[in-house]
Order: sequence, then structure tokens, then C-alpha cells
Amino acid sequence: MRYCVGNVLFEITEDTLETGMRGYPVGYCPTSKVDPEKGLIYVGYPVSEVAFWAPIEAIYLLYHGKKGSAQEVTSFYRDLVKRGSLSDELIAAIRKLPKKAHPMRLFSMALLMMETFEGKKDYREDCLTLIAKVPQLVAEVINHHAGWGDTPKPQPQLGYMENFTHMLNVPDANKQHLGEVLRLFNLLHYDHGGGNLSTFTGKAVASGLEDLFGSLAAAMCALAGPRHGRANQDCLAFVQEVQHKLGENADEKGVEQFLRDRLAAHQLVFGFGHAVLRVEDPRATVFYQMAERLFPDHPFVKTALHLRKVGPLVLKENPKISNPYPNVDAISGTILTAAGLPYPDYFTLLFGLSRCVGIAIQIVYERLEARGGKGTPIIRPKYLFKPR
Repeated sequence: MRYCVGNVLFEITEDTLETGMRGYPVGYCPTSKVDPEKGLIYVGYPVSEVAFWAPIEAIYLLYHGKKGSAQEVTSFYRDLVKRGSLSDELIAAIRKLPKKAHPMRLFSMALLMMETFEGKKDYREDCLTLIAKVPQLVAEVINHHAGWGDTPKPQPQLGYMENFTHMLNVPDANKQHLGEVLRLFNLLHYDHGGGNLSTFTGKAVASGLEDLFGSLAAAMCALAGPRHGRANQDCLAFVQEVQHKLGENADEKGVEQFLRDRLAAHQLVFGFGHAVLRVEDPRATVFYQMAERLFPDHPFVKTALHLRKVGPLVLKENPKISNPYPNVDAISGTILTAAGLPYPDYFTLLFGLSRCVGIAIQIVYERLEARGGKGTPIIRPKYLFKPR
């Protein structure tokens, strides 16, 4: 079976089945794309540029499809602030959730409850409500799960992510450095095209006309998996393993030999490679620059920088590896730890805090704008019968 999209011919054969639909176009994404050489691009702006914007400027760009003037962005943020804070009923319900569950489970539960207490059953209104209140929702979930006490009242006048940092009761953290890292982490994870697992899952669930919050809860279950959003935890554990084996004073030669020994033993090397990119992930590049500026003496940062330098040299020797360069997960967990948040169970939740924004905006497009306003039909791929 063959079909053509633009000048590209696609052919469906047995070899293309059961491959996760990788590379097969199924629709349009108006918010972002991933270029193999340039990396992630938000509505025409490379993420390496957007990384230095205020978070609300980037959210405006994704939501409106254009860069806003200072006045437009300010007006947009004022509209979000008017939506207020979480209801007392929702906060009370979150604080009754079982702490023994993984925080990503609590986040999905909180999103489901958010529809009950905050939802309007209007995709656009619920999208704006989600954007306005998800920082407080995540702060409530983390503070409750960690046992860090009641979440402070929101202070949105501080700024979008500055407010989140204010509400997060991280013990003994340098709030200035932590806030700077959280701001960048948030900016770099808003969106990543339309076909990554969590985004596709959220849109697929919404195609059945599930409400926005239920669709996002499903998306966050997809994000929680170790092959997707939890990869940053695995990468931090890998950095810790390297340092444990080699010590805090490990040099590049020692790290190189560690990688060679690991590959010879047919063990995984975490933090390198990407399904689309053929260069170092520009998101990782920005994180490395921040890590070198803020935490040059942190032992995990030193190890991560050694891995960044020698990893591609070792991996390039394998002709089967198409991208031997670091991805964003190679450094994101390390820099969060260096900034005073050494709690890996919350890394994926921070990912979800950011990614919910992009997924919600894409759901609005698919439900209200796609196909001239008719919306996309319910997701229904074809499966061929094959007996076991």
C-alpha cells in the first residue's frame, strides 16, 4: 500500500507494521516541530532562542501562533490571573490522595478531579484554566506527596514560573538558582511536535470527545513511562553510577573507558540519541551552558560534562548509531539536582507541568480548529488480523 504526502512517498509493508507508526504523518501540528539539524522549533522560533524568553511569552506564542507584543503578553497573563487559584474543594481533595502512589499517579488523579471542581466542558476555556492553574496544581501534588507542608498562597504577580517556585516548599534550596533552572526546564518542555507518545495519547483520548482534563490525565499516564518522561531519572542514575564507580575526581579518560567497558558488556548508555535529531539536542546545549555557569563545581555536573565530551566520540565508532549526541535528558536531571531538587521522583512531574501546556493547546486545535472547525475524527487506525 502506498500513499503520497507532498513529495514524499510512503509505502506500508509488513516491515512497517508494529513499529509504533514511527515516521508516518497523521495530521498537522500548529505549535512546534522537530528539525533533525535545528532541533525543536516553537512556531518558527528555535528553542535555543525561546529559552531566553519569559515563560508567558512562549505560552502566548504557542497559544496564539504568533509572537506577542509586550502589551499583548501582559494582557494575556492578566486574563490568566483573573481565573484565580484552585478551589478549596480541589485542594482538600488533593491532600487526601494516597502518598504511597507515584507522584505522576497523583498528578493524573488531580487532573481528573480538576474537571470536577474547575472544568467548564469547553476545550478553549478549560485550556486557559489549565495553563493558569497547573503550576499551583503541581505544587500542591509535590508538597503533599513529599510531606513538605501546606502550599503557600499563589502570588502570580511574581511571574508564571517564579510563582511556582514560590509555592514549592523545597527544603534548603537556593530559591534563586532553583527558580532559574525551573524556568528554563519549563520553557524547554512545553511542546515537542504532535506525535510524541503523551501528546498523541492526549489528542487520541480527546478525539472521543473526552474533556480536556481527562485527556490530559491520560497523556500524563503516557508521559510517566520510563521510555518517555521518566528517562531523565534514568539519566541521572547513570551519571550517579559513573561517579560512584570512578569517584568525584574522574577525568575524561576514565569516563571514556567506563563507556567502552559498558558497551563491551552490552549494557545501555543513557542520555544519548534521539528519534529525530542528528545533532546535540539544542535543549541540552542550553542546559549545559547553564550548568557550567551556575554549578561548575558540582560533582554530578562535572561527570555530565565529561560524558558530553567523550560520549559522542565513543558512540560514533558504531556505524549503527545514527545520533551519538546528548539529548535533553542527559543533563536535565543533573541540573535539577545541582539546583537543590535532588528528588528524581518529581522530575517527570515537572516535565508534565510544562508539557500539559502544549498538549492542551494542541487539543484545542484538533477539537475546534482542524478541518475548517469540524475537528479531527475519532482516532481509529487499522489493524490487520494475524493469528499467533
